[in-house]
Amino acid sequence: MRPVFVQVQCYPGKTYEVADAIFEREIVSEMYSTSGDHDLLLKVYVEDGVDIGKFIDENVANVPGIFRTLTTLTFKAF
Repeated sequence: MRPVFVQVQCYPGKTYEVADAIFEREIVSEMYSTSGDHDLLLKVYVEDGVDIGKFIDENVANVPGIFRTLTTLTFKAF
């Protein structure tokens, strides 16, 4: 499994609804409210061999109230 970080921008006034909906899907290891351009930061673990773009599209990006997501992949550096 590999960790993937997803930053989420929500429509105004929708952050709590989005966070609740994502939490109910039981896909996140960690979820934080953040300052700056994005409202939420998610840490998800994706099984090896799973298409990450498809996983995010089917499990995160389709939550009502989300405006945009930014996905950051991690690499084993050491």
